[in-house]
Amino acid sequence: MAQKVLVTGGGGYIGSHCVVELIEAGFCPVVIDNFSNAVRGEGDVPESLRRIEKILDTSIEFHELDLLDRPGLEKLFKQHSFSAVMHFAGLKAVGESVEQPLRYYQVNLTATMNLLEVMQTHGVHNLVFSSSATVYGDPQRLPIDEQHPVGGCTNPYGKTKYFIEEMIMDQCKAEKDWNSVLLRYFNPIGAHASGLIGEDPQGIPNNLLPYVAQVAIGRRKHLNVFGNDYDTIDGTGVRDYIHVVDLAKGHIAALKKLKDNCGCKVYNLGTGTGYSVLQMVKAMEKASGIEIMYLIAPRRGGDVASCYADPRLAEKELGWKADFNLERMCKDLWRWQSKNPTGFTSNGRLHE
Repeated sequence: MAQKVLVTGGGGYIGSHCVVELIEAGFCPVVIDNFSNAVRGEGDVPESLRRIEKILDTSIEFHELDLLDRPGLEKLFKQHSFSAVMHFAGLKAVGESVEQPLRYYQVNLTATMNLLEVMQTHGVHNLVFSSSATVYGDPQRLPIDEQHPVGGCTNPYGKTKYFIEEMIMDQCKAEKDWNSVLLRYFNPIGAHASGLIGEDPQGIPNNLLPYVAQVAIGRRKHLNVFGNDYDTIDGTGVRDYIHVVDLAKGHIAALKKLKDNCGCKVYNLGTGTGYSVLQMVKAMEKASGIEIMYLIAPRRGGDVASCYADPRLAEKELGWKADFNLERMCKDLWRWQSKNPTGFTSNGRLHE
């Protein structure tokens, strides 16, 4: 019988792509989400999961549940025997976290403590955590490897990821039968090759590429480029962009690593190559065939000049490496955006 894996925040962008890979790898995902960043589809199921069921001709068990609902979480763990948990749920916008720090600490930290305590109570000791390169703060050296100092975070969102990593590490030290893999993402972009699932931010996009794609499709007039006076190739911020499907495959590799009784392991998931904002705009212009208007705006609080990964440890220990190049990332993103001009729904009708 397929192993059950609990996926928190599985209706969102990264979580839903991981659900696809879990099913294709022979696991049985059980998904929970509170719809804070997922679109509600028919039958009160995230639209992303409904479409995955269509893509893979399968059914997915889903529960609408907030991790702050401790009794609801207890009930779920009593109903199921989970072999592992993939933890994606949480607030994730850098700028918003600077404006609303207490909300970020309340939601991200309390939710994770609830999850860890319920896992402990029910004997579920295998965890893959969705962390972030923001834990490294302003890079002291590039590329960033896993030995780079952490904790000097430039925004509350990054601090919540850092604090959660510390909580998980401490738990693994205290309880020797716990195994956890902490995956420090760089910048996921792109979409599933079907064009049926992708990133559909609710409200104004906080990440660069969804915003660029919305400008290209005509939903927004222009892109604001926050700062052009950084010490980079063209003055705009440089990031390591990774295809979301590559990222999802990294989670499957991490899940398999847990079977080695690995204790607590940390891996970067990135490509090792940095691209500037303006280079990404040009790449999306090429993929879409549309000129993308942009304006230079002041720097944004909490941003760093350059951030890109040294991903060699993941290749060595997980056997994982990013496959898709920048052109493929942008093509897949544009396929999703052009098939779904207003995201998952438009006046209640699907764009398929």
